[in-house]
Amino acid sequence: MPKLRDNWPDRAYELLSGDDDLRVCEPLDDAACREVPRGFLLNSGNGTCTKLAEQLASPGLVLAWLMGAIGAPVYLIGLLAPVRETGSLLPQLAIAGRIRGAAVRKWFWVGAGLVQGISLLGMVLAIGLGEGAAAGWMIIGCLAVFSIASGVGSVAFKDVTAKTIPKGRRGRLLAVRATTGGLLALLAGLGLRALREDPGVEVFVFLLLCAAGLWIIAAGLFALIKEQPGQTDGGRSALDEASAGFKLVSQNAGLRWFIVARGLLAMGVALAAPFYAGYVQDRTSGGAGGLGTLLIAVSLAAVISSPFWGRFSDASSRRVMISGGMLGAASAVLLLLVGTWPLTSAKPWAYGLVFILLGLAQAGNRLGRKSYLLDGAPADDRPTYVAISNTLIGVFTLAGAGLGWIGQWLGLAWLIAILGALSLAGSLTAWIMPEAEDLPAPGSTPESTPGTP
Repeated sequence: MPKLRDNWPDRAYELLSGDDDLRVCEPLDDAACREVPRGFLLNSGNGTCTKLAEQLASPGLVLAWLMGAIGAPVYLIGLLAPVRETGSLLPQLAIAGRIRGAAVRKWFWVGAGLVQGISLLGMVLAIGLGEGAAAGWMIIGCLAVFSIASGVGSVAFKDVTAKTIPKGRRGRLLAVRATTGGLLALLAGLGLRALREDPGVEVFVFLLLCAAGLWIIAAGLFALIKEQPGQTDGGRSALDEASAGFKLVSQNAGLRWFIVARGLLAMGVALAAPFYAGYVQDRTSGGAGGLGTLLIAVSLAAVISSPFWGRFSDASSRRVMISGGMLGAASAVLLLLVGTWPLTSAKPWAYGLVFILLGLAQAGNRLGRKSYLLDGAPADDRPTYVAISNTLIGVFTLAGAGLGWIGQWLGLAWLIAILGALSLAGSLTAWIMPEAEDLPAPGSTPESTPGTP
């Protein structure tokens, strides 16, 4: 393997990744190895933009507050998280086969990023055209388009990253993306915290415009990544891709355990934020200051945890998922305990601690599951592994639309207890599943041969 050039991308890459031997690029070939520092930096910049944009237009926090500000009915607020998760997961089998048939796959992410930016601009238009249920439904529609584009980008991102970043550095890349984006989101939260308690909708318009611009910039950065052409003979129709995906699940017990664990963690952790926020909002003033406090807590969790999760996932992404589930269960227990405290003066900082724990759990689960498939799925079948797992997780999260009705019937306290139990169950299931390197089913080709795309 040739020694890489000694220039500023190399030095920046070494600083960010902790890689003191730039020649170690398994399983990448020589041409891809030479582009690793540049690709790492561009991918990191892309992630900084997208992670910040995701916080500025977060369905669980910002969009939920926006829907309340425009007078949208509660049942529409309850649809935000399920539409976001399900819309990004269910359609992936339909696109995975098309991605497999493309020699260069980054353009799928570029197109998806542009659509996501345009969808957020559509939400701004919805705010300008009306309010109440009509504007709420327009926002839900734009979120559905945004989520479908996110699903396309998810499959392409994992495949492009695996083709351009060597094993042992991917978790650190994901950590850099989350940390830098979290730092900027932390500043945004501080800005919101300083606002008056009842801002107009112009605040949300500004946040959405910023998020839209960030998605467009992110698309430009991803377009600059130099991706080596890969195999194209694996392209399949959506029906054939679905058949291949379900065959993988039926033959691979490790993949089945991963899907169950991820599904439980999705229900218990990924969908929890709007319900946690509603529980806190009932006990606070519910203004932008409170929203800023929660955004600060979640962003702080991403900043302080992502470097740790990144290195941890390079050692064992399975254990990262286990830890994330335990933290999710702990956040639910703490939230319920704080809700019983008679002294209100101690609650603000305690609620912030709850959201820090939840943010730690979300960051760990998100980074752990991404690294698990990046490192464990065979190179030739990686898009199918990603698509089938995401599609089946979409079925899990589709049930999340019913969580609001459970909260309506039993109360938010009981719902939060259920979410905590789901998180714990997901953690226990992750304990059973194999390590990433043991994931491929018998007869599959592990990603171990240099030059594999």
